[in-house]
Amino acid sequence: MLVAENITKRFTGVTALDQVCLEFLAGQVTAVIGENGAGKSTLMKILSGVYPDYEGQIRYNGEPVRFNSIRDAQACGIAIIHQELNLIPYLSITENIFLGREITTRWGTLDQKAMRLKTRELLEKLKLSIDPDTLIVELKVGQQQVVEIAKALLVESEVIIMDEPTSAISESEVAVLFSIINDLRSENKAIVYISHKLDELFTIADRYVVLRDGKSIESGSMQGIDHDTLIRKMVGRDIKSIRRQSADRVHTPLLSVENLCLKHPVRVQENQLKNLSFDVGRGEVVGIFGLMGAGRTELLETLFGLHPKRSSGTVRIDNQQVQFKAPIDAIKSGLALVPEDRKKDGLVLGMDVQTNISLTALENIEQTGLLSQKKEATLAKKYIADLRIKTPSEKQTAKNLSGGNQQKIVLSKWLATSPKLLMLDEPTRGIDVNAKNEIYKLILQLADEGMGIIVVSSELPEILAISDRIIVLCEGSLTAEMAIADASEDSILKAAIPDIKSERAKE
Repeated sequence: MLVAENITKRFTGVTALDQVCLEFLAGQVTAVIGENGAGKSTLMKILSGVYPDYEGQIRYNGEPVRFNSIRDAQACGIAIIHQELNLIPYLSITENIFLGREITTRWGTLDQKAMRLKTRELLEKLKLSIDPDTLIVELKVGQQQVVEIAKALLVESEVIIMDEPTSAISESEVAVLFSIINDLRSENKAIVYISHKLDELFTIADRYVVLRDGKSIESGSMQGIDHDTLIRKMVGRDIKSIRRQSADRVHTPLLSVENLCLKHPVRVQENQLKNLSFDVGRGEVVGIFGLMGAGRTELLETLFGLHPKRSSGTVRIDNQQVQFKAPIDAIKSGLALVPEDRKKDGLVLGMDVQTNISLTALENIEQTGLLSQKKEATLAKKYIADLRIKTPSEKQTAKNLSGGNQQKIVLSKWLATSPKLLMLDEPTRGIDVNAKNEIYKLILQLADEGMGIIVVSSELPEILAISDRIIVLCEGSLTAEMAIADASEDSILKAAIPDIKSERAKE
């Protein structure tokens, strides 16, 4: 249905795609796999009209086409769900879904009722029970991802491109998405599916296409392919999985939290966090697991001083009680937070790599009250080398790098503050298996050097691989705490799922 012939795309100093050839078949799910920086997202943006400037030819149903905009591609029958959320925060769900394709009455005014009704239908299909008039800014990342999927389903498309559609949604939402994909496949649609969660591909994909370093390497049927073979095709070599070596370590207390509470921002009688008490030792990796809405992100934000007016409880660092009125107080006490949404909260996308890395360490790179270009460049080059950030130079704009390399910039920025406690919120979301392994190695190395580390992750294998101890949250409460030797996926999930009997008793 859709064929790419010799597609080449160049950015300043970088050839993102080099003579790429591939095809997508009707009634099949084709997985496009490759490391961060392989060119997957760039290719999808060309196929969906985001990048009109490229070399090569696209054929749709046998006819040559060239899209100058997303609207052109949509009119032709091609829709894309982007890895980066393309929603307008202060518009409602309905307004975002119908933006540019509004329903009007016969008098030319907006038919608000019809749009709201259609939005409700789409959200119900995606099992998202939420008011269509809710502003996007009030939604969690996972809920925003569901709205992106709804946007794509609104258009009756023949080719649907899904770029990391499950990177921020829960397992129940993934199951719903897969059932929708199966319905679309039975309607003879061509589905293009990009995901770094390789296990998903064995469930949903019919075929695979491999991109490596901007080139198409090979394609074939998913039948008979195993996990290790798929990784070898992606990276061109074997990758050894990282795992925390179990040892009876004694950790000197670093962070101590007692009865931490956080009031709900709207429902003031309710608490988002309910009397949480735990500690983190020097050199210890504490994994935090919970389903969406459990309060994981809110916990890290509260520790970092983002909600001083709504929080209560006692926090001690090195046995000294602290009270943070703003993040700057937390930073001065040795805390660092790598946020869940790196593009929105972690980076200044329009600035270069060097500026992004140095933002937290301006005091260390000034000379006689002015920024020292030499010191700033030295700092950036150190972290580019240490974290193996793939960039043509430290002057490359951050938005032009792949997700994995952007995440390494955010890590570099916070490591430049020499923190005592590093808090990581979904540190490997939307990045490939090789970049994940590099981040795991870094986490374990920092822990071995004595840094305390908290890792929030939705991926159980990740939590089990790198943690010394695991804390489980459910609806704002701490429901389990276990040493890694006692932890299993089953025991963690049981603690993370709300007790239906107790919920019914409350009713």
